[in-house]
Amino acid sequence: MRPAERDPVVGTALVRDPSPRLADGLVTYLDRVPVDVELARHQHQAYLAALTAAGWDLRAVAPADDHPDSVFVEDTVVYCAGLAVLARSGAPQRRGELAGTATAVTELGLAVGAIEAPGTLDGGDVLQVGDTVYVGRGKRTNAEGARQLADRLAAYPASRGRTVVEVPLGSVLHLKSAVTALPDGTVLAERDADLVDLSVFPQVLLVDEPAGCYVVLLGGNRVLMAASAPRTAAALAERGLDPVVVDISEFEKIEGCVTCLSVLLPSR
Repeated sequence: MRPAERDPVVGTALVRDPSPRLADGLVTYLDRVPVDVELARHQHQAYLAALTAAGWDLRAVAPADDHPDSVFVEDTVVYCAGLAVLARSGAPQRRGELAGTATAVTELGLAVGAIEAPGTLDGGDVLQVGDTVYVGRGKRTNAEGARQLADRLAAYPASRGRTVVEVPLGSVLHLKSAVTALPDGTVLAERDADLVDLSVFPQVLLVDEPAGCYVVLLGGNRVLMAASAPRTAAALAERGLDPVVVDISEFEKIEGCVTCLSVLLPSR
């Protein structure tokens, strides 16, 4: 955990409290194991505290207690340069999570677009690295969803010029469950996992821990990451980065990671 003194505000973080039904969350590639919902709530509070300490103002999206996966707010929206593109999950049972996010981004005064049928897209499948937007195509996001995202970005002046690159996924739920990027654009990926075609990324750093593949960029050289990847945290520290480590073990049991639990909207 970072020191209690808060850094200057760098932006707004959309977050959502865990549902009482969290333990019933969807599991696609993992075996289902018991989830301690009360422990998950404590872990979520620590996650929020880490965001706050790093200078992010928290904006709570209205709870969606009937939806077990609703804490994974990242999947409901893609944010780019002032534009919020509301997603449409390939898992129909998650589409009811969208209303609260739509209200939140509208109240924040963002420009709003949306993915429409027959397109499907989860925010966890979208990785932005500079002006390149990588979109994972798998169980939650289809080609039409990727095409519509590209169209929405091209139609909004501040997000024009982005290059959308589709990335077929292997046995992994989301693109950002397999790869994320460091502040310099280097992509983290698990060694020998063969979850995505790494040749599409200009710079790749291979790590030995599954949880080492995903980080959240907090600003400057700080990266938020899971306690389940201590060797990766040490390696990133040796590269001059400042890992901010949080325990999200209960969320990892239902295929969650640090990226899933927030949507960061940098100050413009």
